[in-house]
Amino acid sequence: MPKQSEVRYVGQRLSLRKPQLESLDLLDRVCDTLSLSKDADVAKELAAFKAAFPNFDDFERDFPSLCFALATGVGKTRLMGAFISYLYKAHGIRHFFVLAPNLTIYNKLIADFTRGTPKYVFQGIDAFAVNPPRLITGDNYEEVRSLANPDSDQPVLFDSGEAHVNVFNISKINSEIRGGKEPKFKRMREVLGGSYFEYLAGLPDLVLLMDESHRYRAEAGMKAINELKPILGLELTATPQTERSGPFKNVVYSYPLSEALKDGFVKEPAVATRENFLKESYDEVSLERLKLEDGLKIHEVTKSRLETYARNSGERLVMPFVLVVATDTTHAEQIKVLLESPEFLEGNYKGKTMTVHSNQRGAESDEAVQQLLALESPENIIEVVIHVNKLGEGWDVTNLYTLIPLRAANARNLVEQSIGRGLRLPYGKRTGVMDVDRLTVVAHDRFQEILDEANKPDSLIRSGVVIGRDIPEKPETMVQSKSILQLIALADATPDPYSQQSFEALFTLPAELKVAESTFTMLEEYRRVSVQELQQPEILAEIAKKVEAISMPAQAELLGVGRTVDVAAVVAKAVQAYVDHQIAIPKVMVFPKGQAGSLFAPFTLDVSVFDKGAFPPVPHDILIQHLSTNEQEMLDAAGLFHAEPRLENYVVRALWNKDDVNRSDAKELEFLYSLAAQVVDAFKKKGLLGGDLDNVLAYHGRHIGELVYAQMLEHPAPALAEFEVRVTQAHTMLKPSYFNMAFGMKPFPFRQPVESKKDIRGMVFSGFAKCLREKEQFQSDPERRFAVILEDDAEVFRWAKLAKDQVYLRLPDDSSYLPDFVVETITGKWLVEVKAANEVETADVHLKAKVASIWCQHATEYEKANGGKPWGYALIPDNVISAQARFGALAATYLVKT
Repeated sequence: MPKQSEVRYVGQRLSLRKPQLESLDLLDRVCDTLSLSKDADVAKELAAFKAAFPNFDDFERDFPSLCFALATGVGKTRLMGAFISYLYKAHGIRHFFVLAPNLTIYNKLIADFTRGTPKYVFQGIDAFAVNPPRLITGDNYEEVRSLANPDSDQPVLFDSGEAHVNVFNISKINSEIRGGKEPKFKRMREVLGGSYFEYLAGLPDLVLLMDESHRYRAEAGMKAINELKPILGLELTATPQTERSGPFKNVVYSYPLSEALKDGFVKEPAVATRENFLKESYDEVSLERLKLEDGLKIHEVTKSRLETYARNSGERLVMPFVLVVATDTTHAEQIKVLLESPEFLEGNYKGKTMTVHSNQRGAESDEAVQQLLALESPENIIEVVIHVNKLGEGWDVTNLYTLIPLRAANARNLVEQSIGRGLRLPYGKRTGVMDVDRLTVVAHDRFQEILDEANKPDSLIRSGVVIGRDIPEKPETMVQSKSILQLIALADATPDPYSQQSFEALFTLPAELKVAESTFTMLEEYRRVSVQELQQPEILAEIAKKVEAISMPAQAELLGVGRTVDVAAVVAKAVQAYVDHQIAIPKVMVFPKGQAGSLFAPFTLDVSVFDKGAFPPVPHDILIQHLSTNEQEMLDAAGLFHAEPRLENYVVRALWNKDDVNRSDAKELEFLYSLAAQVVDAFKKKGLLGGDLDNVLAYHGRHIGELVYAQMLEHPAPALAEFEVRVTQAHTMLKPSYFNMAFGMKPFPFRQPVESKKDIRGMVFSGFAKCLREKEQFQSDPERRFAVILEDDAEVFRWAKLAKDQVYLRLPDDSSYLPDFVVETITGKWLVEVKAANEVETADVHLKAKVASIWCQHATEYEKANGGKPWGYALIPDNVISAQARFGALAATYLVKT
């Protein structure tokens, strides 16, 4: 019978994507069809299989072997981990032989099957948390030993209950059998009582997994592998065909690149050229230089956009690079000389290029491989890689964003091979920001040819190519838009020729600025207090006392100068500025129903991160040094240490104040204590006991809690169709925004009409009187005109474009929705979406409007209970935004009700 419960379990624990889960479900059916026996009749197995799967052709091997064809970037290694987890849990299979086509993939697989590494494929599988699979490789299999069988004088291999994952490199096996030799692992080893190959061949439950299986269909080493007679072969590849034998006959599941593009699992490829480009106007050398210059212009824009996205989203910074495809090694070296020359783009790429080609050998090649593998590192300085027929499967970088093919052999190879190297997404999923989600191919002379090839019915990409990426004429620079609060309260003003406001700094003395900064930092601790309550005398006094404690060094520096700082007065003034120059947005979290109890799914904590050496006990002694004499004394504060009655309390306390932890739910509390118990148990197993354990948990509790919370975020609860709401904060600090603007361009006055509407997304606007930021960027001209309406409406107090995390709205597909504007009037507060008139009635827009209106309903309830204003959500079509319109009328007409 099928083991669907195990399929669901593995799918949830490993957070499998749709094609991975479908593949696992199919394997469940396969296991229900085949005998999974060493002695099975392969012909009978094939007949039974074809009866169950009528479209299947042939195993193509001496044992049942099935191919899962999944597009590059979907996650074949994680799927292998899912296959092994399922077969172990559902069918008790313990022995697996994983085959890699080359050294790069071999090393990557070893890393991914090693516990504690970033991409560990069994993370979350409880059966492997306590008893992880034993990893045996082509490098260590001779050294691995097991305890002797107590019933025999002969040593035995790995006589235990864990799963065994063997990882071998087929290219190394091929090199060992040249001249008719036996591969090394088939040769006799007396200490083992036979060869390792004989041991594997004698196992009754060996399953073979082949990564990038198209690479060694006809390899000589596969003859030796066939003799292992596994009970099942599972092949994974993105290219289920070879030039010699054509398409595979044993494909049982196919998920092509066209589907991955539709589902958003890979970058969106785009082709760039120049408008009205005429190839006849250029010779070969000048055409190549033009393509290189244009490609690097695109690269600079992409680099700037990625930095802006990282700053606005809080995600890690991704440093992109360019891949240049050269004809031969001589051509590659010529390109490198050109790119690093002083006259090429002002010498900006000197020392930032590298070449990779098949002629490299020894240390030079090893260095190139290491540089390739380090391209994703934040410390990497290489921005251009020039390659000649060297980059194959397993080169899994995610930060390739621009591809410049020079003298490419044909369009089909370019589309299906070179593009495939750059489709992986750096954040694992699309962000909705085009420049972060796009791979650009610079192909002036092959533009139409590539498009024609990509759109053929049999193309690997089919209709997935975006037509017409513009070549940027100028490089871009990143622009920071500060909040008005920063400008007036922190003396952070910069002249703006279009500004309608004059900012006079509230604080001028360095010590006053220090107190003001400390006040705004302290307000982060009062996010659950409404802005109305912030100005109550007792709250102000409490804040002033805390600020004074942390600002004492700043005041001490002023002793003897003749001026002191009235901390209470500065705090009151800073809080007043905070209240006057923001829209207090309560932290109302709207999420799919079923997550009301918890936003997190249960999981087994990876305790490998809690290494005892990283969290040493901290001495209780306090050092006191006299300022006048520099004498020191130690105060033994051990008696002042307050031990918790329950060790788990230290960890739970660190998690308790997280915004998305439901403090009112008993099950949530139980969940937190279960995680904390795993931490405590992990430290005990590593020998940390008694007072030392209390000490470590007390002093490192916050850091430990952050590590636990990071894993919690990796296990979100499943999204369902209805919505629930939670209110966790009264207000949040308005943060700066970051925009991209063409280098040398100045902010544009927002009232001035924009002639070229298509350029508006690259423009930055200023000159506002009511906006809470000094500059803003708009996605369309109707948004700009809407800002004019807000500025001119006497009923509007203040407004801003919403930034990430200011409003929490999660949709059923687990994506987030962020409306365009937040507006405060005399009588209320509003979330506003400006939408193209022809999109207003779409299902997607209706769903977002529903979620936003639910948010406003609960925000209103919270505000009313705390003396605030009601909230509303307005969905405004762009065709009604005109100079004569007023915000109040628009909001009332296009109010969305729950």
